[in-house]
Amino acid sequence: MVGIGYDMHRLEIGEKLILGGIEIESEIGTVAHSDGDVLLHSIIDAILGAAGMGDIGEHFPDTDIRYKGYSSVEMTKKIMNLLVNKGLKLVNIDAVVVLEKPKLLPYKNMIKIKIAEICNLPKERVNIKATTNEGLSYIGRGEGIVVHSICQIENVRN
Repeated sequence: MVGIGYDMHRLEIGEKLILGGIEIESEIGTVAHSDGDVLLHSIIDAILGAAGMGDIGEHFPDTDIRYKGYSSVEMTKKIMNLLVNKGLKLVNIDAVVVLEKPKLLPYKNMIKIKIAEICNLPKERVNIKATTNEGLSYIGRGEGIVVHSICQIENVRN
């Protein structure tokens, strides 16, 4: 089973930029109800989609005060527990982060290791790509960040 995920957040000066559970050194960061980890949010939606379990907003609504500033690492761990309880196993993750700056190359390996740890996957089964929007649209102007992700899960009870 395969699922796709997508998330976007507005960027502002003075906010934190957290991707895959790693805080990125940056003067700009995400504006969000939770900690704004757009990468983990996209991955969560891909996992939920593959498992037929709805979307992140159903599990962690931004109207619920309990999730104000909530850790996306903890969200991901909760979703992984739901997956296991349903007899499903995550096989791999592939994600594309679209962001003008900062450059993510120095952080990609740390992000892969952290996501692999959170999702109980070998590092080789997590792939993170980073690209820009070549100066086009709100992404290109540095006003936002987008992540697209895909994952595969399998049934371990068969």
